[in-house]
Amino acid sequence: MKFFVRRAIFYVITAWAAVTINFLIPRMMPGDPVAALIAKNQGRLDSSAEQALRVLFGLDSHASVWTQYVQYWRLLLHGNLGLSFSYFPTPVVDVIKQSLPWTIGLVGIATVLSFAIGTLIGAGIGWRRGTWADMLLPVSTFFQAVPYFWLGLLCIALFSVTLGWMPASGSYDRSMVPALTPEFAGSVIRYGTLPALTIVLSSIAGWILGMRNMMVTVSSEDYVTVAHAKGLSERRVMFGYAARNAILPQVSSFALSLGFIVGGTLVMEMVFSYQGIGWALYTAVSNHDYPLMQGCFLMITLAVLVANAVADVVYALLDPRTRQEG
Repeated sequence: MKFFVRRAIFYVITAWAAVTINFLIPRMMPGDPVAALIAKNQGRLDSSAEQALRVLFGLDSHASVWTQYVQYWRLLLHGNLGLSFSYFPTPVVDVIKQSLPWTIGLVGIATVLSFAIGTLIGAGIGWRRGTWADMLLPVSTFFQAVPYFWLGLLCIALFSVTLGWMPASGSYDRSMVPALTPEFAGSVIRYGTLPALTIVLSSIAGWILGMRNMMVTVSSEDYVTVAHAKGLSERRVMFGYAARNAILPQVSSFALSLGFIVGGTLVMEMVFSYQGIGWALYTAVSNHDYPLMQGCFLMITLAVLVANAVADVVYALLDPRTRQEG
């Protein structure tokens, strides 16, 4: 019980520090978001509205940083993240609500596929090491070594420009109205295939290598030798004894990777003009949209903390030694 209390206190302090840094960083960045908003609207906003906008966005120079910090926490606890400059006057919460499902859907499915396929291949390669299957490891490592944006551009050049099989950008056919219909779902799958393929190709090598190394380690353990001596089938020894123990570090890494799903893959969403949280963050940084930046950073930070907390709990339940050492 003490272990879980200590971890809970640690994550509460970490969350407070993350929110505080999240508040300070945008205010330390160069540029004036109100001036940028007035320039963006090119005469549609009167210059006399500048002071009103500063008060509205919490950038009033007459208020101290401490006052702004207290106000930020008060709004945060009420679920109010302010108004987005880039999509003015849309609330930041609404912008995040629109972007988040796209990132979770695409990156979440791609991460699960990458984990499942990579772990299965790694288990097979580790169990039958020294065979032709080892050739898959350098091939997958090659794709991981290729820069993310370059791999995405190669996929676009091959599958969109040359073969014409997949669309090059976007998240769905813009001629369609978003709805829960088979046609719209098919469009989303078709537009999301290339970004998902990019994520899987660039991340699968880590899962293969991790599982392969653990399988090599556990295959020489005594309980595996005893399982062989008992005359159990090769498949049962591999999955029931070796892979079952070798997968524990993979599960921990998978829980951590789930937290980074919310962060999305900024470069991938930029290359494919995909309307996820990464694209919203890129738009916010480009337009000095402090509230949207804070909202995106906050969501990413909390997601990573929650994933770490889940990983801690799962690992402590699976391995009692963790609770004793912690």
